Amino acid sequence: MPDEIKCARCGQKRAPLGYSPLPTELGQKIAFDVCQPCWSEWLQTQTRIINHYGLDLTNPEAQGFLLDNMKGFFYGATELAQIDTSKEGSIKW
Repeated sequence: MPDEIKCARCGQKRAPLGYSPLPTELGQKIAFDVCQPCWSEWLQTQTRIINHYGLDLTNPEAQGFLLDNMKGFFYGATELAQIDTSKEGSIKW
């Protein structure tokens, strides 16, 4: 694995993530194409998406939705889910 890569997300020369975050081809690609700061940013975004949409990650459709957003986040392959924050703090459960 190279010491530095040009990150697919931010375009900066940084150390790669260095490990596969998923046991898939996409996980291998992320390990070699994405830097640690961008991976950390994705983890925060992922949490917001899961919470906003109330995703049940045992559901294959929810998993696919999250993976599509991951691909869009790192590679611009798809449109990212838009989180509406205009009602933030006004929703009562």
